[in-house]
Amino acid sequence: MSNKIMAYRRPDGKIGIRNDVAIISAMDNTNPSANRIASLVKGTIPITTPFGRGQIGHDLKSTQDALAGLGNHPNVAAVLLLSLTLETAEPIRKSLEASGKPVVTMGLQETGGTLDLTISGAKAAAKMVLETSELMREPCDMGDLVIGVECGGSDATSGLASNPATGKFSDKLIDAGGTIIISEPAEFMGAEHLLSARAVHKEDGDRIVEMVKYFEDIAIDNGVDMRGTNPTLDNIAGGLTTLEEKSLGAIAKGGTRPIQGIVEYGIHPENHQGLVVMNTPSAACESMTGLAAGGCHIIIFSTGAGNSIGATPICPTIKITGNPRTMMNMGENIDVNVSTIITENETIESAGERLWNHVEKIANGKKTSAEVLGEDQLSVSRWGLSV
Repeated sequence: MSNKIMAYRRPDGKIGIRNDVAIISAMDNTNPSANRIASLVKGTIPITTPFGRGQIGHDLKSTQDALAGLGNHPNVAAVLLLSLTLETAEPIRKSLEASGKPVVTMGLQETGGTLDLTISGAKAAAKMVLETSELMREPCDMGDLVIGVECGGSDATSGLASNPATGKFSDKLIDAGGTIIISEPAEFMGAEHLLSARAVHKEDGDRIVEMVKYFEDIAIDNGVDMRGTNPTLDNIAGGLTTLEEKSLGAIAKGGTRPIQGIVEYGIHPENHQGLVVMNTPSAACESMTGLAAGGCHIIIFSTGAGNSIGATPICPTIKITGNPRTMMNMGENIDVNVSTIITENETIESAGERLWNHVEKIANGKKTSAEVLGEDQLSVSRWGLSV
């Protein structure tokens, strides 16, 4: 166990732990072409969204920011950007080229139809894979990493074992100079005052409270009282009894260090190091897509009752559980088993050290279960209706 890893150095100075070429579809109508090209060229990853047309205002900007963030991700070596026209790809292209990595943009209409786009895109993608495969890993610090922390399928073991162990990891990474991003502010409800008090800047503390209230108000406007429906039925079946109990367990995964800043959905925390809060919905796939778009090299996903899904393929997702039954029934989906905290009196500190060791291995190239099984999903959040 050490503070050193072997990673790829990008033109902008950031490090990457994976080295794939991303094929980004800026619009739903070029998704088939992106998937088709990725199936033809090994070493490529399709990044698609079911939207992209008819979006306006904050909703449009958020989608463009998220797609650009995924393309700018440090685990991505180069990008093939597709869209209906070159003009509609322009906002994302400008952001991608700022990273200094190779970017090729193609429009379906300008290229000449599906077959021409597929052939031209496959040729461009193959060339980028060959060129970027020459990059070699070099020594880097664990403290260069940005790690997202997520939880889902929570039960009583989440707050007793997997989340506290993740919190120990979070504190250690921050102390080593790294960044931890915790998301899902609706999951802070009942404990938001504790996080607010840890914010370095008062305006960030106030923003945490505002984010929680925003999601609560949205739910109320749609006839749902989050304080009356949380914990959910599966949470209750897993032993959680109150909203506060669930929230205290959820925030434990972020550790104990001060909160250095707030970022919006899918935005890289460029000016923050340490503990950062990202404003995302609570749905795991949407939240993890935001974390990936925000530049997280890895996501640590704590689950009690069990959850198989990982983030987009560019962002390895480590599944950790403190539930021995989940480990027995869903072992193929779990990377780190800390149920030993409950069954064998392992200390939370020891479990956190084992998680550190596993993250180090993933950063050096080891695959996660979600990567091997193809359990990944891209779900860019929507903030409004298409027009």
